[in-house]
Amino acid sequence: MNFGHNTRTSSTPSQLRPLPQGLPAWMAPMHRRLADLVERLPVAPPSFVLARALDRLLLGRLPADAAVALRGRVIAMHVTDFGIRVKLKLGPRGFEVASEQSEVALTIAATSEGFIRLARGQDDPDRLFFERKLLMQGDTELGLVLKNTLDAIGPLFVAARH
Repeated sequence: MNFGHNTRTSSTPSQLRPLPQGLPAWMAPMHRRLADLVERLPVAPPSFVLARALDRLLLGRLPADAAVALRGRVIAMHVTDFGIRVKLKLGPRGFEVASEQSEVALTIAATSEGFIRLARGQDDPDRLFFERKLLMQGDTELGLVLKNTLDAIGPLFVAARH
């Protein structure tokens, strides 16, 4: 998978793209075409939104040692079922959008459901990793720092009760 550049070809072949849970089968072709299009868009807009969300949900809870390990390191995330790609780094005032050309230290890929379950603390990253529902490439040590930090912090948000 190519997360570092805004290419004109999809990094997840359409026929292999996971479909969101609960999506009716008849919508699959339309969903795949739309996700292929989204995957080709620039990473800056969704990266900006995620950076602001992480500033609110994570930054104040981030231990100093984790902040040191993350500072300036680019993390790419790919929401495989929707084609959404983001590139972030921790800067002096919080999370920032990393440029399309910046060198990625760690890439994390999962479905939207996988990322949501992680953020809610419903699944352990190790479990998702060994079930091949979460993929990580790059700096293993940085991945462990991130995993251990998220384990120590606990859920980033809690699902609303109905």
